[in-house]
Amino acid sequence: MKRLLIVAATVAISATTAVAGDLAKEGEKIFMTKKLGNCLACHAVNGKSVNGPGSFGPKLQFLSSWPEQALYDKVYDPYTTNPISAMPAFGKNGLLDDNQIKAVVAFLKTIK
Repeated sequence: MKRLLIVAATVAISATTAVAGDLAKEGEKIFMTKKLGNCLACHAVNGKSVNGPGSFGPKLQFLSSWPEQALYDKVYDPYTTNPISAMPAFGKNGLLDDNQIKAVVAFLKTIK
């Protein structure tokens, strides 16, 4: 019985990790795609191989240590923490939906 529980837990963790990886890949696509997030137009990304990073916004680094909710809130409406932000309110303005923002957050959490 104990062995069965260990195997079941291992499978559940593996499945969760795979889903998180897929979500991060979707977030990276949104981050890089001009007609979606186009985050790359303004942000350079630390530790990621990307072409043509922007320099208008801050370099994104150490985001893996940020709480997911803080990242979500920043993408949804950056003006709540920075009223003079030049970043669009992707969620508040309907540019990205809830699932897309969650995917971007999953990608941002991979940035060291």
